[in-house]
Amino acid sequence: MAARASADTAASDWHKHEFARARLVSAVSATGDLAELRLGLQIRLEPGWWTYWRSPGDAGLPAQVDWSGSENLADASLLWPAPERHTLLGIETFGYQGEVLLPVLARPKKRGEPVRLRASVDYLVCEKICVPAHAELAVDLPAGSPVASPFVDLVDRWRAKVPGDGRAAGLAVERVSLLRDDGAGASLAVRVAAREPLASPDLIVEGPAGLRFAKPRVIRAAEGAILVSAIATDKVPPDVALASGVTLTLLDGARTAEIKSPVVPGSAADLGGGGDLAVLGGVLLVALLGGLILNLMPCVLPVLSLKMMSVVGHGGGDRGEVRLGFIAAAAGIIASFLLLAGGAIALRSAGLAVGWGIQFQQPGFIAAMAAILVLFACNLMGWFEIGGPRWAFDAAESKAASHGMMGHFLTGALATLLATPCSAPFLGTAVGFALSRGAPEIVAVFLALGLGLSLPYLLIAAFPGLATRLPRPGRWMLHLRRALGVALALTAAWLIAVLASQRGAPAAAIVAALLVALALGFAFAQRLPGAIRRAAPLAVGAYVIATVAIAMALPATASRDAAMAAKDDHWRRFDEAAIPALVAEGRVVFVDVTADWCITCQANKTLVLKRGTVAERLGGGEIVSMRADWTRPDPVIGRYLTKFGRYGIPFNVVYGPAAPQGIALPELLTSEAVLTALDQAQAATRPMAKRP
Repeated sequence: MAARASADTAASDWHKHEFARARLVSAVSATGDLAELRLGLQIRLEPGWWTYWRSPGDAGLPAQVDWSGSENLADASLLWPAPERHTLLGIETFGYQGEVLLPVLARPKKRGEPVRLRASVDYLVCEKICVPAHAELAVDLPAGSPVASPFVDLVDRWRAKVPGDGRAAGLAVERVSLLRDDGAGASLAVRVAAREPLASPDLIVEGPAGLRFAKPRVIRAAEGAILVSAIATDKVPPDVALASGVTLTLLDGARTAEIKSPVVPGSAADLGGGGDLAVLGGVLLVALLGGLILNLMPCVLPVLSLKMMSVVGHGGGDRGEVRLGFIAAAAGIIASFLLLAGGAIALRSAGLAVGWGIQFQQPGFIAAMAAILVLFACNLMGWFEIGGPRWAFDAAESKAASHGMMGHFLTGALATLLATPCSAPFLGTAVGFALSRGAPEIVAVFLALGLGLSLPYLLIAAFPGLATRLPRPGRWMLHLRRALGVALALTAAWLIAVLASQRGAPAAAIVAALLVALALGFAFAQRLPGAIRRAAPLAVGAYVIATVAIAMALPATASRDAAMAAKDDHWRRFDEAAIPALVAEGRVVFVDVTADWCITCQANKTLVLKRGTVAERLGGGEIVSMRADWTRPDPVIGRYLTKFGRYGIPFNVVYGPAAPQGIALPELLTSEAVLTALDQAQAATRPMAKRP
């Protein structure tokens, strides 16, 4: 067995950092006649901390080594062992925890002579925040016999973890295909063959700058797997950018492979069959949960009055009638979601932007919803009861005043329409998946969302005793009806405020006056002769149609940029093209995609962005705050959202020196999530102190 040299001559001293320490080690104690020296940059991290791989992912920076202070060194190259995937707040990064040794292959200028190694190392260590670290490391290798050092096994063990071409691991890439999805997005499908069955395959894609590759979904096949990674593109079309091919790192437990491959045009046949159904099944479950949670969001709360009147109105009533009424309401919700799915498919087929809640960008829709709410409010106030044939009564009367099935159905539809400005947890994931796929997936996901929103109705339909055991209707219901009518009127007022932000105060004032006149007409309608009252439904319908037409025809007079500057002087107008230059200067950029009709957006502003430390950081001058206002249709903002696989708002993203591609935040913000993302993005500029 060969003798081993002392560790003192084959390793630098440890350079200690608050959260890590680093040193340079050599597999040999002298240079001998070796054409290549095997070294290692060893980094030990505190528990819970990690450092980054050569391609860090959505955030972070890899280790950088400057060898310029060395003597008799021609060049040195870092090798990268297979990394782990880290997911935090939806951010996908790649790196190492605990300990890593990055193998180094160093080539002397003159073989047989001493080599003085001087490594100036910059690396990033992260937990909830990221902190840059710097180390100056030195190792002097004398001339002489290249005896193995005490570190030879350590260097060789980590060298074995560097992915090879896949032959030793039994992994191969058969085909890499670029898939288009009706013009709405692109993804990369990688067909992998394996000598032994794959256990938990993962894929890291490295492509040209400007392309981001999502965590792949796995479609299993008997002979291997198909790994499909969605692509977010920045200006350059994927088929153009990927003309030179990609570098793929395959991970399956201890088996790894690094393969460079060309990219060819693909089709749905590249996805195989059965595995896709499992992925769709998981998304449908997510959609079901998202629809259920939507019942708790502030957008749906205005319909609470109609729900409450439906429940209390059944006190002491017939169980069968209760069951049918709530089934009809659930049917209204599900039918409305299917209608939304059809609209999304039609818009996509026409090449138009599609997003969750985009109908609230249309003044005509806003005016129509406000008019419907005014009608419901007037009915709850007891100002009108529509007579005539039973079918007309059922179609027009709210379920608070009638047990007609059409009334229940229409209230379910109204709940759906008022829910669309909100984005709940799980909702964005499900909608994003659906809108990035084909028509069948859109229908299936929207159907699951509707089923989730209607679950409370179906619960009462299954157990009607929950409603029939309430007190019987009496005079107390008159006071409840009036209070809930006021709540609906206030919701209509909020919609008028949204219209003001779209079309300006004069236009909103005209529509508001028309709706107030409509309400006053109902308030005094009882004094009119019976013949005139019987003709009222047709007159009201014509009046509402005229109001909507006027709202659509009125010119816009509001300046969104001026209004934004007046409310928040530290917010800039969204300018995507300016972000790379700001990041290159070392600045952190916070982007808020919002709209006045988005209730969740307003909640995020009130509860997080305008409060405490977050407000101080965003308004302190060090961070560039950009606001992308989607209250009105804007194709630039629509395309920006699509790059991140998002089709609804709120959407917030943080850019910085350590996150040039952006860190996307969840729909419902928390102060911790925002501050963590700001620290991560800024980490490459200066250390960030721990927050209490």
